[in-house]
Amino acid sequence: MGQAISNASYSDRSLQRFQKRLLTDLDVLAQVLARPRFGQGARTFGAELELYIVNDQGRPVDANAEIQKALDDPLVTLELNRYNLEYNLAPTRIKGQPFSAMEAQISDALRRLNETATDFNARIIPVGILPTLKRRDFGPAHMTDLKRYHCLTQRLADLRGKLFSVKINGAEPVELRSRDLTLEGANTSLQLHYRVEPKAYARIFNAIQLATPIALGVACNSPFMLGRRLWHETRIPLFKHAIDGYTRDLRDAHLPSRVDLGNGWVREGIHELFAENVYLHPPLLPICSKENPQAVFDAGEVPELYQLQLHQGTVWPWNRAIYDSSGKGHVRIELRALPAGPSACDMMANAAFLLGLAEGLAPEMERYTAAMPYQTLVYNFYRAAQQGMEAELLWPREKGGGFHTTTPCDLALKLLPLAAQGLNGIGIDKADVDYYLGLIEERLKARVSGASWQLRQFERLHKSHKRHLAMSRLMQNYMASSHDNLPVARWKNID
Repeated sequence: MGQAISNASYSDRSLQRFQKRLLTDLDVLAQVLARPRFGQGARTFGAELELYIVNDQGRPVDANAEIQKALDDPLVTLELNRYNLEYNLAPTRIKGQPFSAMEAQISDALRRLNETATDFNARIIPVGILPTLKRRDFGPAHMTDLKRYHCLTQRLADLRGKLFSVKINGAEPVELRSRDLTLEGANTSLQLHYRVEPKAYARIFNAIQLATPIALGVACNSPFMLGRRLWHETRIPLFKHAIDGYTRDLRDAHLPSRVDLGNGWVREGIHELFAENVYLHPPLLPICSKENPQAVFDAGEVPELYQLQLHQGTVWPWNRAIYDSSGKGHVRIELRALPAGPSACDMMANAAFLLGLAEGLAPEMERYTAAMPYQTLVYNFYRAAQQGMEAELLWPREKGGGFHTTTPCDLALKLLPLAAQGLNGIGIDKADVDYYLGLIEERLKARVSGASWQLRQFERLHKSHKRHLAMSRLMQNYMASSHDNLPVARWKNID
């Protein structure tokens, strides 16, 4: 949600003009992708890490603009809610020890952010959803004062024709309504950007889709919302409910949501993913550039395709196609399902496992797309988000004949060698492979994730503490272990 926007309302004429420009951009994108050598180059991955600003009791602190100004780092950007920040991590080549390099970046960023936050009696913490949030922490007073956020609120509200509403089942169900997007702002994630060549895009994208439910089940870190026990990864339903632009009638018609896992296996490449979003979702921010993309392309340059990129940024699939015109141009996959936290090493272990597993699965994707109906993949994704490591997933039998049931924990243990093979195949050093997949193995054998650790500690604390005090102690211990960059599998019980 990061682009600067200057207007908060748009005419029907501007919407129609934007839609026309979108179709032009889409046509030129096809030409760009067909250009020989476009997008070729070394594989890289980068990341965006969303973070919470909290006090010593683990309660949110509205100070993102103040901390950003004080730190004066262009890599720090403002998130939707005033108690959230985002740090943009520099891309690194996929060779050698990229995960160690990225972990070092995260640790350095957290150190500098925390040093700055102390001037505001605050701390910085990576956690999918802050367990201590209360209903009063949402609303216009807590929204970052940027035109983009006000405009998105207005446009999505216009499409819905009513208040934003959230209804999530769980051990302690929650139902909320809001006039703005700040409920969605409770979600923080580690978003990975994986550069791949266009000719390999469909295969790698499908492999990432297939691997996502498994990796998510292992990585869950968001079991609470407003102090209530919900899904192991509550970000998944919260984001979908809080930001979906359809009215109830249209949702009942099973139209694709702006927040989903996609609409099917990719058949040919990235162009079809952009085309789906152009045709399926009405524009939210109809702002046109002065670029003539066809003229830019005909001159041998790489067009920006501003309208297409802007529109793509207002649709939020859990794995999203990215076109980047910088330099000679390239395409990426943005992996959005992983939560922030618990620690820097855990986040890089999650990234290494997901990317390694996808690369390991990629050569067999023709078989997997035949054996796994897409709706079964979606089923696995939501079951993993709801129940975490112990969710019941469906996985194709190796020699055909349907499915067998398994869990993310058991399946991940079985597939760890394949993930290692995938990482080795793209040039990752043995030290990185062994260390980060070793952290995943340790987590799996202990059968503990960030979410399960939080839930167990809450159960222990709630026996002798009121709910809000139990949540506060939970977060104080979480912050201490996260600050020490201790893998979650080694976090101790709270006495």
